[in-house]
Amino acid sequence: MAPSKPLKLPLAVAEVDRAAELRSDLAYINSAWSSADVLLFSDEKFATANGKLFFTKGELLGGYQDQIDYFLGVKDSKPFFVRHLPSDHQVAGDFKTLREVGALLSAQDIGLAVHAQSVANWHKKHPRCAICGEKTLVALAGSIRRCPADQSEHYPRTDSAIIVLVKDEDDRILLGRQKVWPKNRFSTFAGFVEPGESFENCVTREVMEEAGVSLKEINYLGSQPWPFPASLMIAFEAITNTPELARPDGDEIEEIRWFTRSDMKDAIAQKTLILPLEISVARQMIKAWYGAGAETELAGNESWR
Repeated sequence: MAPSKPLKLPLAVAEVDRAAELRSDLAYINSAWSSADVLLFSDEKFATANGKLFFTKGELLGGYQDQIDYFLGVKDSKPFFVRHLPSDHQVAGDFKTLREVGALLSAQDIGLAVHAQSVANWHKKHPRCAICGEKTLVALAGSIRRCPADQSEHYPRTDSAIIVLVKDEDDRILLGRQKVWPKNRFSTFAGFVEPGESFENCVTREVMEEAGVSLKEINYLGSQPWPFPASLMIAFEAITNTPELARPDGDEIEEIRWFTRSDMKDAIAQKTLILPLEISVARQMIKAWYGAGAETELAGNESWR
């Protein structure tokens, strides 16, 4: 069975130069603010208009505020920022989550949104120094936090997680359903990489733990950020030589099912199968395996949880 081609993943696209060299140039950051396009982000949601991200000019928001305004980069000399509004801030307009609008966004906007949400989430969840406990301050235009007490610098973290499409020799795929998911919602297997563990070892361990099958072949397919809140999904496909041993672990995974393409098409038509979101790695792996007809025959019936 030939390995699949690398995936084109929705959240992996990016067209804006992050221009890291400009983050320490305070003169540039302050002068760029007034003409910049600024995203508004609050409580996991972006300001939107007509289903797309809504950008506000910096000059309409007043002066640059270094503790809540984060530099995202430059495209064609145009600077981009995100203003991270506090939870108790009263905001007007239509605010939506990235899960709601992600599939509708351009490559430029999806790259900006993923960057903005990842950074904003990190700032919100890591307000204090991990060394001394002092409250830290935003520095370098939002790219780090600095402790005023011991001068230590703290950088945004990303949690590596593998996600794997398991196949057998007959090219069926194995999907599982977590207990916390709605009825008929199935997806691929995934899990966080543990300290000192390689991606490949993590794939083998997670599939054995959750589905009970061993793997004889593992192929890398691609990666994309998943800022819910701070993951990087590393995608693989794997072939099992023990499909007859497949079973749910009974703890996290409650049910597993093997699917042929005709099985999946019928289940979608009969509404007995709900697939992951269009912007997810899992959905793209399933569509790539399904092949011709995936856009129409697997359309609809998607769920985040």
